[in-house]
Amino acid sequence: MRVELDSVSKGRDERVLPETSLIYETGRAVLVCAETEQRPTVLGLIAAGRMRPDSGSVRIDGRADAGALRRAVALVDALDVSEPEPNVSVAGVVAEELMFAGLASHPIAARRWLDGHGLGSIASTPIGNVAPAERIRILCELAAQRPGVAGLVLTSPDRHGGEPTVWWEICEEFAGRGLAVLVIAGRASESVLAASAPAEPDVEMRTIGREEDAATTSILLTTDPPQLRDEPEGEAPETEPAAEPEPTASESRRIAPPSEDSGEILRRSDDPPTNEPDEPPAQEREDPEYPADPEDPAAAEQEGQPS
Repeated sequence: MRVELDSVSKGRDERVLPETSLIYETGRAVLVCAETEQRPTVLGLIAAGRMRPDSGSVRIDGRADAGALRRAVALVDALDVSEPEPNVSVAGVVAEELMFAGLASHPIAARRWLDGHGLGSIASTPIGNVAPAERIRILCELAAQRPGVAGLVLTSPDRHGGEPTVWWEICEEFAGRGLAVLVIAGRASESVLAASAPAEPDVEMRTIGREEDAATTSILLTTDPPQLRDEPEGEAPETEPAAEPEPTASESRRIAPPSEDSGEILRRSDDPPTNEPDEPPAQEREDPEYPADPEDPAAAEQEGQPS
């Protein structure tokens, strides 16, 4: 699978997201820098097929197909969109994700899943109190087991603290298992990972967007995981997307935009609005590939978006 974002932007005068181009594909981990509170989530939503950019295009395997992209890519731990509630126990988070993966989701099954991943000791710990590396591994493992998922978009893993090199190794591990992995993080993580990156030909660093924009989006690091580096290009099998899983309750929430340019993000009708803009965002344009009404949870369920 290969996903290409070509000159995508969001918001009036590109204030929400400046013009950005990037590629992430099967068997590779890609790190992208996006600063400010809102940009990582907006870029993640676009890269995972959950939001339409105001300009540019998003393609999966050479075609513009938002539905296929949503089925094939899981949006992991996006702030206020797909992150789990901090007070829910780890076992509760696991049980919910097992249910949406079509697996047994009773408490015993959740405990068995955690024991199988060496995490049984934190089953009753609130997910908000879990160490960063364990949190990222749990959420990525759960997302990767959903039917048809071939890629992960992980947003702002550095907001939980911890060493960037640790969660980056986890992301490389998932890429080594044949997934396309896109990680969106901040400039502090950029500095650490760029300094620790090996001086090898498969490490790419370049800037995207307007240079004068101090918070612009940059692609920082693209590496093949160690077990894939000796394989010739073009042999990574494409993954056929399976039937759409039902969306999780957490992914149907909506990030409360600080400005009128925040775009179309799904939310539950029973979520209280927070920090709402002075003017309501424009309604979603008619497009069969995207939800007809982002404020309508029924429309969001019909789309069948995985988190």
